[in-house]
Amino acid sequence: MATGKDRQKQLAREHFERQRQRRVEREQKAKRTAIIGSTVGVVIVVGGIVAAVALLGGNDPGTEAAAASPSATPAETAAATAATGPKPYDPATGTCDYAKDTAGGQVEDVGMPPTKVKTEPATKTMTFETNQGDIVVELNNAKAPCTTNSLEFLAKKNFYDGSKCHRLGSAQFPMLQCGDPTAKADGKSQTDGSGGPGYVMAEENLTGAQYKRGVMAMAKTQAPGSTGSQFFLVFGDIGLTPDYTPVGTITKGLDILDKVNKAGVIADMGDGTGAPKQTLEIKDVTIAGKS
Repeated sequence: MATGKDRQKQLAREHFERQRQRRVEREQKAKRTAIIGSTVGVVIVVGGIVAAVALLGGNDPGTEAAAASPSATPAETAAATAATGPKPYDPATGTCDYAKDTAGGQVEDVGMPPTKVKTEPATKTMTFETNQGDIVVELNNAKAPCTTNSLEFLAKKNFYDGSKCHRLGSAQFPMLQCGDPTAKADGKSQTDGSGGPGYVMAEENLTGAQYKRGVMAMAKTQAPGSTGSQFFLVFGDIGLTPDYTPVGTITKGLDILDKVNKAGVIADMGDGTGAPKQTLEIKDVTIAGKS
């Protein structure tokens, strides 16, 4: 018959095992979350990713620690953004807030987008002309007006022309990250994922955000209000927390992403992602449905 002391030991062992399991789950979640961001500053698209993995970069010790902490709700993220970073869209004035990116990284300076925007038409069509064919995205201008406005601005400036998608995720993280105009996507560059337009904006459209096959979302660092030019195209379902602006839905070109995915990566960076073997280069970007 077990004594009181034996029972205490058993409870202590069970408590320790629960703590260990929660730690493992947090670490696994941190690795998933860290894949969507740019590698500038703290990374989230992995490696400094998919977010600076996103998706969501290079490895940054601060990313895992930050990602392992409890996730903020969209409301908390919005509040933090308003307090410390660029402010979200103001429907009263119809304006967006774009702020200088002070995190560092490689900048292709094309200026700042206009701050006055319109939420109509509700959708706009963004077409990526690539070396593999056209990828078409229906942008949600009504719910992500500042992001849509930024993409339209960058398209007019030919910001994305000649850029290569630099990060391909695995079956566990099915996304292709693009939008760094300085990326070499050769499997060797240590700076891929660190390029941007020199400005950042607040995240949008986060309530109920899901990152399922066909979603186009914006990469960011761990900090609120750090969305720039990088984005990720989802060709599977990703269980990310709702921290990355879902800006649109892919209506054409998912077969291209599947083809790139099937070819695999040049070299795994150690986090299940890497530069794609099948190069996807953006030749030109156009956006229709202008108000």
